[in-house]
Parts: sequence; C-alpha cells; structure tokens
Amino acid sequence: MPIFSYLAYPEQGAKRNLFESLKQLKNCQVMPSGNEELLILVTDTPDDESEEELQKKLNQINTLQCLSMTFGYVDEKTKEFNKR
Repeated sequence: MPIFSYLAYPEQGAKRNLFESLKQLKNCQVMPSGNEELLILVTDTPDDESEEELQKKLNQINTLQCLSMTFGYVDEKTKEFNKR
C-alpha cells in the first residue's frame, strides 16, 4: 500500500481550481497549507497499479505547477509483490 505526501504548487491564481481537481481524485486527501501558495496532498493507493494510474492523472492537471514529494512509504506486502 503506497502512501505518499506532497506539496502541490498551483499555477499562479489557480489554487482553488487545483484544490477542486485534487479533491476529486480517488485515493487522495488534499488540504490547504498555512502558506497560501500551496496545498498538501496525501495519497494512499491499494497497489502499485493504482499508484501508477493516479500519477498519470496528476500529470494531466494543468493547474498543477509542481508536485514535491515530502514522504513516501511502501509496506512489506507491497515490496514482496514487486519482487515477483
């Protein structure tokens, strides 16, 4: 079960639109940060295939300027699956 957290930087003036886009994605939780210029995104996907699909969707969001990973975790079950 991959879990990642990111700082999501919107295009200038697009914070609200980015927030709404991220909020609609499955396996995502988004929240505003104390800094008004970015959002905090936490993803929790059930498997690597779902994570890959989510990453493709994130790459298609045109109001997203930059996505900076701050934390990543893959559990032992997922690691064993990936070795096959």
